[in-house]
Amino acid sequence: MLQPQYVVADRAVRKLRGHGSARGPRVRCCLVAPYLHSARRRPHAGAITIPTQGDWGRALRIATTDIVDLEIRWQRLISIMDEVDNATVKTSFSTIVGESRDFACILLDERGASLCQSNFSPPDFCVSITRTSRELLERFPLDTLEEGDVLVTNDPWIGDGHLPDYFVLTPVWFRGRIVAILGTVAHLADVGGHPGDIEADDVFTEGVRIPPAKLHQAGQENGLLFDIVGGNCRVPELVLGDLRAIVGTHRVGARRLREFLDDYRLDDLRAISADIHGRSETLLRERIAALPDGRYEFGLDIDGYIDIVHLHATVEIRSSDIYVDYTGTSPQAKHAAINCTYNTTRSSSMYPFKCALAAAIPNNEGLFRPIHVSAPEGCILNTTFPHPVQARAKTTNNINQVLFGAIWPILGEHAQAGTGSIWPISVHGDTASHGRFSVHILPHGGRGATRDTDGQVPIAYPHNSSVTPVEIFEVQAPVQITQKVLRPDSAGPGRSRGGVGQIMTFVNAGNETIKARVRPDKIVCAPPGIDRGGDGRTGEVWFNGRQIRRFPILDFAPGDILEMRMPGGAGFGPVNQRPRAAIAQDLALGYISAEGARRDYGYLPTEVTQNPSASDETPSSTEASRDVLGSKGRP
Repeated sequence: MLQPQYVVADRAVRKLRGHGSARGPRVRCCLVAPYLHSARRRPHAGAITIPTQGDWGRALRIATTDIVDLEIRWQRLISIMDEVDNATVKTSFSTIVGESRDFACILLDERGASLCQSNFSPPDFCVSITRTSRELLERFPLDTLEEGDVLVTNDPWIGDGHLPDYFVLTPVWFRGRIVAILGTVAHLADVGGHPGDIEADDVFTEGVRIPPAKLHQAGQENGLLFDIVGGNCRVPELVLGDLRAIVGTHRVGARRLREFLDDYRLDDLRAISADIHGRSETLLRERIAALPDGRYEFGLDIDGYIDIVHLHATVEIRSSDIYVDYTGTSPQAKHAAINCTYNTTRSSSMYPFKCALAAAIPNNEGLFRPIHVSAPEGCILNTTFPHPVQARAKTTNNINQVLFGAIWPILGEHAQAGTGSIWPISVHGDTASHGRFSVHILPHGGRGATRDTDGQVPIAYPHNSSVTPVEIFEVQAPVQITQKVLRPDSAGPGRSRGGVGQIMTFVNAGNETIKARVRPDKIVCAPPGIDRGGDGRTGEVWFNGRQIRRFPILDFAPGDILEMRMPGGAGFGPVNQRPRAAIAQDLALGYISAEGARRDYGYLPTEVTQNPSASDETPSSTEASRDVLGSKGRP
């Protein structure tokens, strides 16, 4: 029998599938769903229970909205965040926010649990903000806040891992109390510190770290905090402009949220929050339970900086929970800013599982509850204060690849081979022609192949962002982008081919020396193939005709040329299984050259002309035996 002081929020507690016993004061079953959890003849170890006492217990008892009505309400909440997102783009001052869209708009309930985000938001921010919001609410409890308060921090160990990511949280008041929190995580144009990116000894050299604080108090700007932030960055008009824009967009979101509550005659979001989190968690647990129990392990070498870094993951699937352990990963780096705080490691670890198991469900905290992440303190994925962290994406963008390397055999069509990664580049300076400026652009290499599909040409992965238009970049800085083309033969071969990389060339077209900062990836360790698929081609950076491998801040003088040759994505599956027609099409599209077709696939461009029927065939047994891959430890 269920203990009377606890409830299961399902409209019909008529089926417990043998799980209806309680152990002490806890019920071992699911929370909210149109169906009940079936975890292989036993309740799942991470079952969530909510007491019937108090406000949240009452919310739980009514959190049984019709599923269609719930979907309509949920989509309206997402549309509110989309409006906040659009307003952020239109009112922002910097290219990193307004053009690159390196920000996220997220709705949280009053406890700091994420409910939804705008459609374009990077997915990892929706994970990390839950821990950040709870840290802020611990410092500033709800009952101490006033209407008009806005909370802020950019502390890497509280937020998302490096100083440029500011977390701005605005509590939403309705009928005299806080009912929700609007959150925006935005990468700001400058945070002071040294002008470089990768080379650093500690976080103190990387900029100003703002502890949990009030950006606004009772509707008024915290003048001292604005002075501190503005007085310690190179482009205060961009940084403070973006912060003020974000606060303004939150006012729009709060107004829309109050309209939502009025329209549905609700006092708060507690019932819908319980419904969203419960149904999402239960669905993900069902999907996990359908996977085979077991331990899956994989290690992957990545570029690091100067020294190779090893990432190691052990993934254990146990009933309806997933446990990810990074024991065996390299120690934290002392002189390179590629270290990751735990929060950013945890958020990056969710991505492969969410995409594979619940791609159609909007991001919310309920999806993250069954996935547990641990990393030894002091390793590069759980760095200790005050190690440098500015370029932490050099490491986190490879987390999905080490996880796919471990569990690709059980993910089927959802696993993805290695990707060409993000190659951020920015220029800043103060010139007679352009004044004081800081301009960013976030290009990528090719995307990795999946079991059934070729990799895409350069596209943001594993996060959402866009590439600053060439025209915008050239207007705001004395730089011309003279080349932006696909890079033939950069994609890894395989049954499914990786996506080709790209080449971009930047020229200082001005009359004064400015500063350039580039952060490449996979220039040493290639994007790894899966299931005998070929690796993608490594990237290269050339400065004035010379290949470079160290990346301090560059003096970018008039006439200087900086060229980035970005990696292609890796292949998936044996090369000899790629249809001849697909190879011919790749050749026609310019994705591979005649030499590349011969080298990687044993394909001669004359094949189709000489033997049209061969266009649908795979390579001969002689070609199939050719070792075109060869890499020890391939996933």
